[in-house]
Amino acid sequence: MSEQTAPSAQTISYPAADARSSRTALEKADPHVIVLFGATGDLARRKLLPGLAHLAASELAPAIRVVGTSLEEMTDAEYREFARKACEEFGSHTLTAEQWDKFDDNLVYVPQSAGPEPLAAAVKNAEESLGPDALRLHYLSVPPKAAVAVIKMLRDADLVARSRVVMEKPFGTDLASAIALNNTVHETFDESQIFRIDHFLGKEAAQNILAFRFANGLFEPIWNRNFIDHIQIDIPETLGLDQRANFYESTGAYKDMVVTHLFQVLAFVAMEPPTALEPRAISEEKNKVFRSLLPIDPSDVVRGQFAGYTGLDGVAPDSDTETFIALKVGLDNWRWAGVPFYLRTGKKLAEGARIISIAFKEAPRSMFPANSGVGSAGPDHLTFDLADESKVSLSFYGKRPGPGMRLEKLSMQFSTRETERAGDVLEAYERLILDAMRGDHTLFTTAEGIESLWERSQALLEEPPEAKPYPVGSWGPNAIHQLIAPHAWRLPFERVWREKK
Repeated sequence: MSEQTAPSAQTISYPAADARSSRTALEKADPHVIVLFGATGDLARRKLLPGLAHLAASELAPAIRVVGTSLEEMTDAEYREFARKACEEFGSHTLTAEQWDKFDDNLVYVPQSAGPEPLAAAVKNAEESLGPDALRLHYLSVPPKAAVAVIKMLRDADLVARSRVVMEKPFGTDLASAIALNNTVHETFDESQIFRIDHFLGKEAAQNILAFRFANGLFEPIWNRNFIDHIQIDIPETLGLDQRANFYESTGAYKDMVVTHLFQVLAFVAMEPPTALEPRAISEEKNKVFRSLLPIDPSDVVRGQFAGYTGLDGVAPDSDTETFIALKVGLDNWRWAGVPFYLRTGKKLAEGARIISIAFKEAPRSMFPANSGVGSAGPDHLTFDLADESKVSLSFYGKRPGPGMRLEKLSMQFSTRETERAGDVLEAYERLILDAMRGDHTLFTTAEGIESLWERSQALLEEPPEAKPYPVGSWGPNAIHQLIAPHAWRLPFERVWREKK
């Protein structure tokens, strides 16, 4: 019997045998030149520039130099002023004058119209100030259609060596485009160099799901179809589209949010215990979830469009693009067979929230009298709030004080701001940029995972149900209640989160 040889192709899920599999949270990364494409865009202004400024001022990040490039014509001085205003308006951390001056001195700008040579020269100058160990991180804060042109520019500028590339969502718009984009990117970058970002997975609360599940013997034994009735992942938004309607018209809520965010969060909730807390093990367990996802049935989907959407600039008068989507999906594996997952997201809804709600099966209650109150407020729920505060709540029935046996819904709640380490919370983009500089793929998605999701989305993309109108400030079309029946949506909450006293 001949000896089998290992396949030559390497992926994040199956790296080389001698590859380093994990990094410690406090390990210092090598010095980096960060090339920020789309450096004047909304994401750069709201998240990336404030995040980079905070990282540069902290002791967590290595020495960094930032080279911004975009379509706008700006001088270094003009771009530094742009970045200063962005940090003042959107930064969650206040920098001292000394900290800002240090970051400001390491910030340069190259107009994209200048071509690859000036960009390469700016990167070289920045590298010379950092020393021979400097690496490159290319952040593509650009629309998907522009990503290929940026990859070509990096190749023409000879900026591929010693580099990693961060790519924003959506990664493709269907299976064919995702495969084509992966193939194109792989012509220039190895899979180990590519970091497909989902900022939801960088949130403290999302990672707390892993800690909650796998570090506590109380919950992992009941995290399956025998004890869990259904799961909701609910991410409504009050925001509209501002100037993004033209982009959104070719994307819609499913491509913009479900494939790139909600399914990624679902994987954290549903994955099997990884063999270790390291990138390749976690990536493989997430990919197993995606492979077990049943094809999306269009009859289990409600699409909606907020009133007034077709009047926005860049939107066709007869547009059927959804600004809201709710769907029921299932996983065909041993742990989750028969458990429905309900997902909902949309624009201009009644509230903005980001919650995961685990509904446990109700206990037999024959011992309690009919008027005891048990079961009257629905099943017990474990709720994760994915907002920056990172809150967790466990609801349960308990006895109301007084004579007799009258029960009511109670809850135990936790928030990171109640701990003495609340000041250590990193904003999602800060954490993910830091992980990318360390080469840690734990919180990023893989080519295999993205392609699996698009494959299971084909039926919905080919025959989507008609988008139903819904009023601005509502919770979406009325059909969402039939979709989830006999259950009910957890949002809006009947009880608000308990505030710190």
